[in-house]
Amino acid sequence: MAKPNVILIMTDQQRWDTLSCAGNPVIQTPNLDYLASEGTLFDNAYSCTPSCIPARASLLTGMNPWNTGILGMGRGQGPMGTGFEHTLPGELAQAGYHTQGVGKMHFSPQRVLNGFHRTVLDESGRAEDPGFVSNYRRWFEQNKTGDYDYTDHGISWNSWMARPNHAPEYLHPTNWTVNESIQFLKERDPRKPFFLKMSFARPHSPYDALPYYFDLYMKKNLPSAVVGEWASIHDDKRTAFNPDAWRGKRPGEDIHQARAGYYGSINHIDHQIGRLFHYLKKQKLWQNTLIIFTSDHGDMMGDHNLWRKTYAYEGSAHVPMIVKLPQQAGVAVTERVDAPVVLQDIMPTILDAVGLQIPDTVDGKSVLPLMMEEKPLWRDYIHGEHSTCYSEEQEMQYVTDGRIKYIWFPRLGTEQLFDLRQDRYELIDRSTDPNYSDTLLRWRRRLIAELAPRDVGLTEGDRLINQAGKPPIVSPRYRERLERAEREDDV
Repeated sequence: MAKPNVILIMTDQQRWDTLSCAGNPVIQTPNLDYLASEGTLFDNAYSCTPSCIPARASLLTGMNPWNTGILGMGRGQGPMGTGFEHTLPGELAQAGYHTQGVGKMHFSPQRVLNGFHRTVLDESGRAEDPGFVSNYRRWFEQNKTGDYDYTDHGISWNSWMARPNHAPEYLHPTNWTVNESIQFLKERDPRKPFFLKMSFARPHSPYDALPYYFDLYMKKNLPSAVVGEWASIHDDKRTAFNPDAWRGKRPGEDIHQARAGYYGSINHIDHQIGRLFHYLKKQKLWQNTLIIFTSDHGDMMGDHNLWRKTYAYEGSAHVPMIVKLPQQAGVAVTERVDAPVVLQDIMPTILDAVGLQIPDTVDGKSVLPLMMEEKPLWRDYIHGEHSTCYSEEQEMQYVTDGRIKYIWFPRLGTEQLFDLRQDRYELIDRSTDPNYSDTLLRWRRRLIAELAPRDVGLTEGDRLINQAGKPPIVSPRYRERLERAEREDDV
């Protein structure tokens, strides 16, 4: 029997609550809803290091952040780079798959393959290597119809501002990503199964949805930003004036416009994904293709007066995940799973589904038993973290099972506890509530159990140790990977 094809669809910075099938009453995501109806929707999927580079490193390798060596984007942290012993595209390529990455990879150097046979890149505004021009940027310049640039709408890559895109629809990076993906399917080696990672640069800011989508959601009654009483620390009036602010209270009109651009971008992506699905069916590839949809992390979108990512809160760390098995698997799957899963689980899930051995370096677990309702022994919770990025006060560690969430801020020495069962948007901090004292202690101990084996001064006995004024923690695995990459370069 022929090995199944694999498509991994990844958006950039998409929250878990922006799918109609996940319960959002406003957004239109018909094609992703259809994908969920053909597979399984994971209600509690999390990004263990919710920013672009570390999240993608964990997805690429199936490894926890401590083992990739990338604990965030900020002080003491390096780029994704190379030197990984095993990667998802690398394992599939060795097994005879034709592998291609389209869109945002966020590798360093930017043209490194990390196991892919070829990458066709849209790196947004990143041009980190000498002479680097992304495939999308080159194509845009060759096909534009006037004297304008792709950023002439005036909104930067991390802004809360929003407006309709200024260029013709066919030039939008979302369309380009699907065009290039379909082109790969037309030109691939037909003798081999394929692995395609289709990675969109949106709905990450700029929130520049096409006019049709932007106008559609400007007219809708969109969810307002939620702000807990504890979030007053983020109501920084000076910071809020910065067009690239990571925190600060903005007027409701600004938040509505940002969400209209954000929702519109997701609706646009969904329509373009529909084009891919149509092509797969037309070429009789749909039935024998494993399809996974997810995002690297979310976007706070003004919740708790925060923007962007790197936070432990639901808007930042909780991501969508849908898995559709190839029909040849011949098994019935459950519609929804509420067990906690992470991006690290994607690599072992794919390898398991196509019958390949999972390398010992992989920390994640295949979710196939969860889909098949086999009631496997599963993790009780997941652990996430992020190093200092925008501010020391936001460096964080968290543990959650999707029902309770405990957060520790190492450089403040403070903690939070949320009961997600009745407070999904984390409005009420229960850490000082006497009714939750036993719960707080249990979850704090869980975090200590995760951190103690590192032996880097984060814990002492049954205590978490304040990191204020101390240098950033660097995983020894990062140095090991750099040394491995240097050895590979010398060969």
